[in-house]
Amino acid sequence: MLFSMTGFGRDERKFVDKMITVELKSLNSKGLDIRVRSSVNLGEKEILLRKMLADALFRGKIDVNITVQHLDESPNHTINVPLFKQYYRTLKSVSDELGIERPEFISSIMRIPSVVEASNQIISEKDWSDIQVVFDRAVEKLVAFRQNEGNSLKLEFRAQTQRILDLLSQVPQYEGGRSDKLRLRLDKLLREYLGSENIDANRFEQEILYFLDKVDISEEKLRLDKHCHHFLEKLDSKEPRKGRVLSFISQEMGREINTLGAKANSSDLQVIVVKMKEALEKIKEQVLNAL
Repeated sequence: MLFSMTGFGRDERKFVDKMITVELKSLNSKGLDIRVRSSVNLGEKEILLRKMLADALFRGKIDVNITVQHLDESPNHTINVPLFKQYYRTLKSVSDELGIERPEFISSIMRIPSVVEASNQIISEKDWSDIQVVFDRAVEKLVAFRQNEGNSLKLEFRAQTQRILDLLSQVPQYEGGRSDKLRLRLDKLLREYLGSENIDANRFEQEILYFLDKVDISEEKLRLDKHCHHFLEKLDSKEPRKGRVLSFISQEMGREINTLGAKANSSDLQVIVVKMKEALEKIKEQVLNAL
């Protein structure tokens, strides 16, 4: 099971005396970052709300928007009359000065921040109880959204990891001729610069063995194979939070692929390494969204 940190959840419910709407938006983040906007004063209940989100969502940048519209009581918002008058006089003065026909200012002024203010009265226990009902449902929808996105990520991760393994299986067919090519190239260089009569055959063989050891990629292939299978095992595990682990494993995969490229000494192997890097980059781009 894999969850994405990207998601959206919204629930709206009409009660006898009010309409409550809760919207939750989630994006990827290294930790848990919660921002709450509410049309009512939550008071100490906001701490409870944040704890509920932390228990349910674990990580992510979470935007919470709570709207409570009372249907049969006094409004939850008040108009800042002095500020409203100030904006109105300013706009009227500008329109008169420019000779503009006076437009309807009221709707525009009402949209200006701080003109309409939420009531400072802390919500009642009844309102909080009703908000929890809607909030819980919105969280459920967000979690379902995250799981759906996580399933898509899982398919992509599996496909790209398998592509790296398929490319890794092609490497042996290009390894065989590397030692012969290296031997011929060094022999040619030595004959050109030193002459055949000045070449020490034993020393030449020692140097060949030294260079062959430097370009040997057996360990890199083995480690890359293990990292890929470890990645797939973690992907299929039942752990709900494994994004960080998958990110760490992908970094290790990248190190082995880079070393393969550095030791390739073959244009054919370099082509394979480039394709591996392309697949790994797709994993690393999306693993940041994994919970």
